[in-house]
Amino acid sequence: MMKIISILFFCLLNFLSCVHAQKNIGNDGFPDSWWIEIPLDQVKDWEIPPQAARRDLGEVILSKRTELGIFSNLSEAHFVLDGQKYSSIEGLWQGMKYPENNQDERLKDPNIIWPYTREQVYKMSGFEAKKAGDLANENMKKLGIKWITYQGEKIEYNSDSGQIKHYNIIYKASLEKVKQNENIKNLLLQTKSLKFKPDHTQQPNPKPAYLYFDIYMRIRNEIKAE
Repeated sequence: MMKIISILFFCLLNFLSCVHAQKNIGNDGFPDSWWIEIPLDQVKDWEIPPQAARRDLGEVILSKRTELGIFSNLSEAHFVLDGQKYSSIEGLWQGMKYPENNQDERLKDPNIIWPYTREQVYKMSGFEAKKAGDLANENMKKLGIKWITYQGEKIEYNSDSGQIKHYNIIYKASLEKVKQNENIKNLLLQTKSLKFKPDHTQQPNPKPAYLYFDIYMRIRNEIKAE
């Protein structure tokens, strides 16, 4: 008898959970939480809150305040690219600023201290990774360096060819992040044809690699076509 009661109770919980979940889904089929209203006094100075998107126009913010924040470069999501393990896109991005080996030009000045190794930055995510990049920027400025490296190749940030190479690296990394994490892939497909928008203010005329929201829409289209 107790076993039957337990089964019935479990079924009731499942039913209530489904009903509750359905209440959180809008008429467009998407979770209301993706457009959650954040009090303006809680919005960061760099932040574009979820409610800034026009849901009626099919827009959504890839906000770190919702599950869509997993598409941020800062989010922790492990993947492998060209045989190297990373904990986030940000770890890769900032790690490319650090010396690759003992013969690296970035080590030519013994007065310049690199606070981390490249591999340590690869294992970072979130604002820890961004901070590591900020420290690297200071060193690069002192050294007069305006390039990063990937697998031994110098990539000029501001040149046309360098921007393309940088974009291709970030795109491939983002693609692997999606393909190697089933939950991220499923979430991306759940967004269907929503137009992604960034959750932070963009610099004027941003370089292609910075447009992470466009990158994930491109990946979504390619996965759909497979």
